[in-house]
Amino acid sequence: MKYDAIVVGSGQAGNPLAFRLADLGWSVALIEEKNLGGTCINVGCTPTKTMVHRAQVAHYARSASRWGVNATAVSVDLAKIVAQKDEVVLSFRGGQQRRVDERKNLRLYRSRTRFTAPHQLQVGDEIIESEKIFINTGGRPSIPAIPGLREVPFLTNESIMQLTKVPEHLLVLGGGYIGLEFGQMFRRYGSRVTVIHQGPQIVPREDPEIAAELQKALEEEGLEFLLKVRTETVRGKAGAITLSCRLPEGASEVGGSHLLVATGRIPNTDDLGLEKASIATNKDGSIEVNARLETSVPGIWALGDCKGGPAFTHISYNDFQIVYGNLVEGKNLSTENRLVPYCVFTDPQLGGVGMTEKEARAKGYKLKIGRCPMTYVARAIERGETAGLMKIVVDASNDRILGASILASEGGELVQILGAVMLAKQPYTFLKGTVYIHPTLAEGFFSLMEDVKPVN
Repeated sequence: MKYDAIVVGSGQAGNPLAFRLADLGWSVALIEEKNLGGTCINVGCTPTKTMVHRAQVAHYARSASRWGVNATAVSVDLAKIVAQKDEVVLSFRGGQQRRVDERKNLRLYRSRTRFTAPHQLQVGDEIIESEKIFINTGGRPSIPAIPGLREVPFLTNESIMQLTKVPEHLLVLGGGYIGLEFGQMFRRYGSRVTVIHQGPQIVPREDPEIAAELQKALEEEGLEFLLKVRTETVRGKAGAITLSCRLPEGASEVGGSHLLVATGRIPNTDDLGLEKASIATNKDGSIEVNARLETSVPGIWALGDCKGGPAFTHISYNDFQIVYGNLVEGKNLSTENRLVPYCVFTDPQLGGVGMTEKEARAKGYKLKIGRCPMTYVARAIERGETAGLMKIVVDASNDRILGASILASEGGELVQILGAVMLAKQPYTFLKGTVYIHPTLAEGFFSLMEDVKPVN
């Protein structure tokens, strides 16, 4: 069977691409081994942020006296939360299925697939072909080669969301985005939480002052952190897991009831038969692409997490926009100099865009830096949520914003304002004359901009 286009994977690039091409009248094959919607809808953004919200509600209820509100006997019904999460996921997944069903020239294959030639795929017992193939197979948790780890019932970001009883003591291996989000979530559900991280600071990409402020906020909620720790072995059984670790001060053991492995992600490319199609890959297994997301084989593109780079849903969707714009609309879009905003959905949220200070220094920029602690922001004071700070990194040669980090209760929302100024190529001083609604968190930009000054 020959199609005008084959889309492998129904993530946040694959789905809209398949739908748009089908709407043009193309015959399209969409291949999905698991559930429609990919990582984001099924095991990523949608379920985790649903559960993060419930954890925030529990936190507000448990901490209500801080705001002069009396709440007693606060407890968490984790089974009910999981059921609500599943309901949201099924709703989103069902929406994707309806979009497939509406398009008669779009055929959905629910099967594993492998390349048998550059433009040929085997799906079940069938061979299908196309001159245009788009790979959007996503990624999965990376499990480190720690002796004994695979012999214990460890959890990943996917399986931990199926727990219906709150763990007594959750060990989190990894102090990145996923580890911190789930660590705080389960702390707020009622677990004791210990984060074990190999590096000297959590969220390693961030500037040290941002990481330290986030760690401080999490510690105030009761999370425990062990940094500069190498986990050497794992042993135990359900309900009793022990990590043998090498700490700066020597060997030690850390025990808990559950273990979450949050040490990164790897691309889902190892079982695609890429070698049969002569598709080049990088050392980490991700698919090698150029700035237009074209692979080494003409007529084959890779989008989303499977091509490496930032593993964000919004990047996957932007990949779709780039490929569709170039292929159908005659545009000349690329990933070169793409501005990537992001958010770690802890509380406070860590929103970021562009370069950090350490990245800008490494590139040789002369800088201006501005900072504003959230204790200076009226809205944060009124809400009693003053943890965090805003930081802006400016190119001293032209006053344009190189990057920003905002650690605040709505850091992810706030940082996008600065991202828009960066896209418009306006100097940071553009924001000095802005009228901000009072009282809002964005009003803190007044103080942030006034603090911008040259640094050595």
